[in-house]
Amino acid sequence: MKINIDKFSVPPGKKVNLKHWPTCVKPFYDSEEDYLEFLHEHVRKLSSEQDLLYAHNRYAVLLIFQAMDAAGKDSAIKHVMSGVNPQGCQVFSFKQPSTEELEHDFLWRTTCRLPERGHIGIFNRSYYEEVLIARVHPEVLGAQLLPKEAMEDPHIWKHRFQSIVNFEKHLHHNGTRVVKFFLHISKGEQKRRFLRRIDEPEKNWKFSQADIRERKLWKHYMKAYEECLAATSTDEAPWHIIPSDDKPNSRLIISEIIVRTLKCLKMGSLEPTPERRRELLKIRRLLVRD
Repeated sequence: MKINIDKFSVPPGKKVNLKHWPTCVKPFYDSEEDYLEFLHEHVRKLSSEQDLLYAHNRYAVLLIFQAMDAAGKDSAIKHVMSGVNPQGCQVFSFKQPSTEELEHDFLWRTTCRLPERGHIGIFNRSYYEEVLIARVHPEVLGAQLLPKEAMEDPHIWKHRFQSIVNFEKHLHHNGTRVVKFFLHISKGEQKRRFLRRIDEPEKNWKFSQADIRERKLWKHYMKAYEECLAATSTDEAPWHIIPSDDKPNSRLIISEIIVRTLKCLKMGSLEPTPERRRELLKIRRLLVRD
């Protein structure tokens, strides 16, 4: 199976109209068995590349997941990262900021959770909430204790976009590869998933009245996402728009992108250099004589 990941990437500097980006594409699998086989193969490759990442200890990888409610962020993270060693992977979900977090700039709370070298970090929502939900809900921005000149700045979102781009370039130049996924779900599919959450008791916990309130702001969120994706997709930290009406298909696309990202680091193999091998043999002889 080959997946052309370029067709899901947002070209830097290009405007984004989400109506022109599909929420569903032809499946990359023929059956449930096919899907599981392909996913397991991706997970195996991901696990192998993670071992190299950990042993190499020069790079870190940050995976950012953004989406409307019910798009499948949690399940994508669960399935795609199922074979990853927990010691080399950290997942953080960012919800309403705390009082302490509001006392700092909008990048502070996520900066504290960046992955260390050799690790994969996963942000389930991220600092991008500060140009999405804070834009759709002015009261969220108002709670951030910004100075008056910042609140009255007509270019506040443009400035935040630039802060994010500069931040991600800084991360890239210091060894952290940032890969961003927008799980693109249709409004109709979101409705079907919401109804299942209501109709199936074991899924009731996933649903709240807030989900319906946010759904009513769909057009506002789409506009915010379009401007965000266009302004912050760069060569160093590209955005990928993932068709997410079909969850298994979206997981295969996401896993392929992650594996390709890790392979591009060209970390070599775990085979020791001749010098390291001689050192180990010397240590072995000492242990045998002990």
